[in-house]
Amino acid sequence: MMEKPVIRISVRNLVEFILRNGDLESGGTAGDKEAMLKGSRLHRKIQKQMGSHYQAEVSLKKDTEYEDLILRVEGRADGIFTQNEKICIDEIKGVYKNLELLAEPVLVHRAQALCYAWIYLDDHGLEEIDVQMTYAHLDTEMIKRFRETMTREELESWYQRLLDSYHKWLSYQMKWREERNRSMEKLEFPFIYRKGQKEMVAGIYHAISRKEQIFIQAPTGVGKTMSAVFPAVRSIGEGKAETLFYLTARTITRTVAQDAFEILRKNGLLFKTVTITAKEKLCFCEKPECNPETCPYAKGHYDRINDAVYELWTNEQSFDRETILRQAEKWQVCPFEMSLELSVWMDAVICDYNYVFDPNVYLKRFFGENISGKYLFLIDEAHNLVERGREMYSASICLEDTIQIRKFIKPYSQKLWKKLGKVVSQLKELRNGCDSWKVQENAGVLPISLLSVQGEMDQLLEEPPTQEVTDGILDFYFTVRDFLNISELVDENYVVYTAFGEDGRFYMKLFCVNPAGNLQKFLDKGISTVFFSATLLPLKYYSRMLSTRKENFGMYVESPFEQKNRCLLICRDVSSRYTRRGYEEYRKIAEYIARMSWQKKGNYMVFFPSYKLMDDVWQVYQEEFSSGWVRCICQHASMTEREREEFLEEFTEESADTLVGFCVMGGIFSEGIDLIGNRLIGAAVIGTGLPQVSCEREILKEYYDAKGEQGFDYAYRYPGMNKVLQAAGRVIRTRKDRGTILLMDERFTGRDYRMLFPREWNDAAVCILENVEQQLGAFWKREEKK
Repeated sequence: MMEKPVIRISVRNLVEFILRNGDLESGGTAGDKEAMLKGSRLHRKIQKQMGSHYQAEVSLKKDTEYEDLILRVEGRADGIFTQNEKICIDEIKGVYKNLELLAEPVLVHRAQALCYAWIYLDDHGLEEIDVQMTYAHLDTEMIKRFRETMTREELESWYQRLLDSYHKWLSYQMKWREERNRSMEKLEFPFIYRKGQKEMVAGIYHAISRKEQIFIQAPTGVGKTMSAVFPAVRSIGEGKAETLFYLTARTITRTVAQDAFEILRKNGLLFKTVTITAKEKLCFCEKPECNPETCPYAKGHYDRINDAVYELWTNEQSFDRETILRQAEKWQVCPFEMSLELSVWMDAVICDYNYVFDPNVYLKRFFGENISGKYLFLIDEAHNLVERGREMYSASICLEDTIQIRKFIKPYSQKLWKKLGKVVSQLKELRNGCDSWKVQENAGVLPISLLSVQGEMDQLLEEPPTQEVTDGILDFYFTVRDFLNISELVDENYVVYTAFGEDGRFYMKLFCVNPAGNLQKFLDKGISTVFFSATLLPLKYYSRMLSTRKENFGMYVESPFEQKNRCLLICRDVSSRYTRRGYEEYRKIAEYIARMSWQKKGNYMVFFPSYKLMDDVWQVYQEEFSSGWVRCICQHASMTEREREEFLEEFTEESADTLVGFCVMGGIFSEGIDLIGNRLIGAAVIGTGLPQVSCEREILKEYYDAKGEQGFDYAYRYPGMNKVLQAAGRVIRTRKDRGTILLMDERFTGRDYRMLFPREWNDAAVCILENVEQQLGAFWKREEKK
């Protein structure tokens, strides 16, 4: 007979999951970390005051056997003591709330104490036991106690009901996993393998089996998503992992991942997946504020959420946006919170990078302190994670914002006004020694002053004088909290600098130049990670920016497309260098665009390094090269979602005339869009995509130069070339696609850039304005003959 599995859960997690009730409110504004530290100190103080007969932090655990599993509940009682020959369990809670308003213990707090009481009573063969709730105010240290006597009979039936409520969830999960694993026994790859796919599937499976990380450069057309999902799913079926996280940078790739799971389901796979959508996009209310007074979904949310989740979880396999909204509407619960609750019971979670890595947003259920699991991470479009990682682990504080908040708060809190004054004078002192930007040795005393400010704001937000005060300081509160959290991470991977922004405002920034260490902390909570992208070159650079492990696997998947399907030309007599910019160069670029679009009727995209250059060339093009049979459309800086869709809808399969779309490199149209077949037959990429010179780019350059690396490459060339590859990659999306690509900058002929070309670009030819039409014409003639 098989041994029953032992499922462990902490007392706290058990009671918080089964017995939570009431309204959903916006995440506590009180500094959680600060409150925890204060709470721990106060805990210890109270425990010491109770005398030598008081046993503090007593570990307790109890196994309860069911027909399918053993449920082990464990935790630490804050205190156990004997008084008047009665044993008493003490549960201590530090709070900011006014204790006079506390008429009875909080339900889940009392439930924790009752769990400890039952475990202790049963282990020691007692017939009754006392339970005491000790509430202590975190600032005044005032104490309020509630005490009651419980009998064996009362505790036993209460505890059994609690466990039975939880066992229902575990029992369904176990049955589901057995069915899921059986469904995989004969599961095959759902397509005929394309060139490179089999190698990619085998490489990923091997990496997961060895609990390693793997970096994969896989060109468009390989079928990356399925090649990553299939071996990951099979690994879960074989017990190598438990939960799959499919991480993406954009909504469009989340849809592709959903589709991949759906295809496998149609082939017999049983697998539950949830897609986590941003709160703003899911919220039923105009403004996503969890306020039970204004939102009916927040009112009583916790009274209904478990039933809502259980019903949905046990009846469906795929939980996308529409499914979640439908169920949330039915049960009147918050859809975003419901998607997070569902995630705990899923086989796969499809979500943005933030939910794994961002210190403010990550899923605490999976990645909280001391929590890890048998997780697999599939990181799609992994090239995006470098900049996103830098953003997530950087923080800044602005002098002008601090002055403004100080002015606002003066009538409400003299103490806070005074403490903000200290921060203002420290920032002003730094401003005096700064011209445009300056690297600082460290953040100095600023974090200490801000810690004091945060403590004052915590108290104010606990019992604010008016709603206006809360609204007025909340954003600044989070800025301070983020700055303090990031200041704890500052190490050799950071540069602290002060600078004047473009708007003239002065700030100090904790800039994470290399996010690898911070990202790795989260990746290490799982067992294996697959980084993949169509543009992950050079692999060595990305593995250094995204991981601190030395033993990473690297893999280069060959392109499945035939080179003869496209014409790749480097235009060597043109440049986007600043020193060359002017009418002569703009005219040359405009003429190249005209000559490309005159060769064959169809749709083209032209990618510029900036809106400014795009506008300048557009003007010359319109004045000197516009023609009746060529229509032009232009991307603009603040396009709505609808405008983006309309822009792409212009690129039809059978257009009556030629269309040229003027776009910006690195923007919304240069990555993640699929214009298949005749929807796009050519692209021109103007310039090498180098980011604009800025203090942060220069800081990156200097930082890596000092480390003996190629600073210019790290700060400018590699990120720039990635944009070029992404833009050029829009043209050929399937085996049937045919098209032309112009790389318009003399720098592409140099060795530094040619070394960064993917292998399939080894046939790139060179052209000049005088012979570009001849080369393009010859390509299209060959295609017409086929």
